[in-house]
Amino acid sequence: MKDMTVGKPMNLIITFAIPMLIGNIFQQIYNVVDTIVVGRYLGENALAGVGSTGTLTGLLFALVFGLCNGGGLIIAQSFGCRDFDTLKKAVNAMIWVAGSMTVLLSIIGLAASRFLLTILAVPESVIEYSVTYLRILYAFVFGNVIYNGASAILRSVGDSKTPLIALIISSLVNVFLDLAFVVVLGLGVAGVAYATILAQCVSAVIVVGFLYKKRREIGLCSLLVKPEKHMVSLVIRTGLPAALQSSMISLGGLSVQRLINSFGASVMAAYVAANRIDSVAIQVIVSIGTALSVFTGQNMGKNDFKRIASGLYHTMAVMVGASAFIAGIVLTFRYPLIYIFLGDLATDLAIETGVTYLSIIGIAYVIAGVMNSYLNVIRGAGDVNTCLVAGIAELSGRIVFAYLLSHFLGAAGIWIATPISWGCGCIIPVVRYYSGKWKTKKLIA
Repeated sequence: MKDMTVGKPMNLIITFAIPMLIGNIFQQIYNVVDTIVVGRYLGENALAGVGSTGTLTGLLFALVFGLCNGGGLIIAQSFGCRDFDTLKKAVNAMIWVAGSMTVLLSIIGLAASRFLLTILAVPESVIEYSVTYLRILYAFVFGNVIYNGASAILRSVGDSKTPLIALIISSLVNVFLDLAFVVVLGLGVAGVAYATILAQCVSAVIVVGFLYKKRREIGLCSLLVKPEKHMVSLVIRTGLPAALQSSMISLGGLSVQRLINSFGASVMAAYVAANRIDSVAIQVIVSIGTALSVFTGQNMGKNDFKRIASGLYHTMAVMVGASAFIAGIVLTFRYPLIYIFLGDLATDLAIETGVTYLSIIGIAYVIAGVMNSYLNVIRGAGDVNTCLVAGIAELSGRIVFAYLLSHFLGAAGIWIATPISWGCGCIIPVVRYYSGKWKTKKLIA
C-alpha cells in the first residue's frame, strides 16, 4: 500500500504508474493476441467480426466499470485521511452495486446480441463470428468485472503492483489458450472467446486472493451483510457520471463503428488492427493519468491543493514528452506494425487504411496527454459531473466530425475526427481546473 500524501509528487506518480502501465499493456495483450490469431489463422472476415464487437461490449459494461471507479474515488479519499470505516462501507457498497449491474447487463447482452449487431449494420459475411464471440463474453463476464473491481480497490490504496502480476500471468495464459484452442483444437472464434474469459478468471482469482490476504491493512476484516443505503447512493452518484461518460464514448464508438462498417470488411479489419496498436501505444498516457487521479484523490482527503497542483504540472510535462516519443515510434513503424496483425492475407486496401489511421492518430497523442492530465485531476477531486460534460463534448465532436469529414475524405475523415474530438473534450477540464471550483467537490466529510 502506498501513501501518496507524503513524498515527492512526481516520484510517487511515476513509480505508481509504471506497474500500472505494464499491467495495462498486458491487458491489451488479450486483444492484441486475439487479433493476431484471428487475423492470421481465421482470415479477414473473422477478424472484422470479432473487431466489430469491441464498442458494443464497451458500452454495456462501461456502467459496471464506471461504478467500480466511482467507488475507487471514495476509497482513495478515505484512505488519504485514514477513515477506514468509510473505506469499508464504500467497498461493501461497490460490491453489491457492481454485482447487481453485472447480472442485469449480462442477461441483456446475451438476449440482444444479434439485434444490437444488426443495428450496427455488421455485414452478413461477418455477423455470425460477431454473435458467437459476443455471447461467450457476456455469459462469462464475471471474471473481468471481479478483476476490475478488486483492482480499483487496490489501486485506490496505492497498490498498482498486484494487478500487474495478475495481468502478466493471465496474459500468458491467454496466449497459450488462444493457440491451443484455435490452432491445435480448431475451435475458431469461439476458441478465442473461451481463451479470453478463462484468462480473465485467472486474474480475478489472483487479485481477490491478495485483497483477502491484506484485508487487515485497509480495514476490510469484515464486510457487512447488506450495504448502507447512503453509501450505495454515494457510490452510484460518484460512479454514474463516469459510467455515463464511458458509455457515451462507447456510443460514439458504436456510431462510428456503424460508419466504418459501411466501407466493407477490408476497412473494418484495418480499423481493428490499427485500433489494437493504438490501444497499446496510448497506455502510457492512460496509466500516468490514472496515477494522477489516485494521487489527487488521496491528497483531496487532506485538502492539500498546492500539492495537487504540483503533481499536475510535473505530470503534464512528462505526458507531453511521452506523447511525442510514442508518436515517433508509431509513425516510424506503422507499416510493419500493421503487417503483424493482417499478414499476407490482407488486401492492399486494408493495409493502406490501417497505416493512414496510425499516421493520423499518432500525431495527435500530445492532445490526448494534455486532456488526460487535467481530466484526471478533476476526476480524482470528485468533480465527476465535469468529467461527464467533457465526455459529452468528446462524444459530440467524434460523431459530428466523423460523419461530416467521411463524406468528403472517405475513411480517413473518420480517423481525423478522433483527435478533433480530443480537442473538444480537453477544453472543459482545463477551464474547470483554473476556475478552482473543483476544490469544493470532496466526496467525504
